[in-house]
Amino acid sequence: MATMNLTLFADSDCDITPEIAEKYGYRLISMPYTMDGKEIFPYETEKTFDPHAFYERLRHGTIPKTAGLSPEKYISYFEPELQKGNDILYIHFSSKLSGTFNAMHLAIEMLKEKYPERTIHTFDTKAITSLALVILIEVGKLYQQGKSLDELLTALDDLVHHYAFFAFADDLKFFKASGRLTGLSATLGTLISVKPIISIDEEGKMGAIGKVLGRFQALKKIMDYMVRLGDDVANHPIIIVHSDTPELVEKISKMIHEKFGENLDLSVAVVNPTAGIHAGPDCLGVAFHSKGRVL
Repeated sequence: MATMNLTLFADSDCDITPEIAEKYGYRLISMPYTMDGKEIFPYETEKTFDPHAFYERLRHGTIPKTAGLSPEKYISYFEPELQKGNDILYIHFSSKLSGTFNAMHLAIEMLKEKYPERTIHTFDTKAITSLALVILIEVGKLYQQGKSLDELLTALDDLVHHYAFFAFADDLKFFKASGRLTGLSATLGTLISVKPIISIDEEGKMGAIGKVLGRFQALKKIMDYMVRLGDDVANHPIIIVHSDTPELVEKISKMIHEKFGENLDLSVAVVNPTAGIHAGPDCLGVAFHSKGRVL
């Protein structure tokens, strides 16, 4: 039984799909992008997301652009729930990675004036893609159990410090174009074989923390971080996320099972299009339960 009179929101930058949203009781906020002059809201203007077709276009030179939401768009999501007499908890991707939250705060202030008897809570996961998704799933389970708002917020405060994410970028031109990745050197990405290892820190910033030669070495480095930083990994959800590289998913899945056991809560997600514009195709990452975000 979901928590009464409380509506959960999450956004598509967290890799949440309509199917996952329905399972755990979330309303889905769509973060838009523009491709070939057309503004697209994932799962709204286009009901489905075809990751292979999307990343093939990026491979062949298309460079889409992302944009934040307007206050009016946020209001269009939130107001129907307030009109029903529901309070809101919006669990969102890292505010360090977008300027859209200025519009969100403005929308919330406008709504609070109109619905003073209702409350709107927001929580910054300080994460994006599968690192945010695994937090959403953990909280969604508690929401479905009927936990109170205070209990959900307490759980969130703990979860953001006990899941980590490591990935590799296959081609840095996408991150360079977006400026979303810190720690880049001028030489990184000029050699195709160099694969930067990426993490998300306690502040929600995404950065390159090292580099290796080749995709297989990148997978081994991700596994090394899982072993060194992991905390009871086998008994918590693990999410592999990728941008259209299923063969690497198969390889790292095997590596994870060999290290942590066969009976794992291991799932696979696809990098959502707005995050994928920055990451580019052929990237892979893993979110797992940990002692902290970084070593």
